[in-house]
Amino acid sequence: MVSWIGLSTKFDVGDSVADDAVAAMLGPTGNMRAPTLRVGSTVIVGYNEEAFTEFFDG
Repeated sequence: MVSWIGLSTKFDVGDSVADDAVAAMLGPTGNMRAPTLRVGSTVIVGYNEEAFTEFFDG
C-alpha cells in the first residue's frame, strides 16, 4: 500500500490509483507537481509546509 500526500489532500492507494488522485498529482501542464518525494511507501507531491512539517517532524 502506498500513501501519498498532495498539496492539501491525502490519498491511500493500493495497486491502482484513482483518477482524482492522478488529477491532484498533475500540474496544469500535465507534468508531476514539484517537489515530488518518495519516502518509503509514501509519495509527497507538491509543496505544503504543514504536511512537510507533520511528515518529517512527526
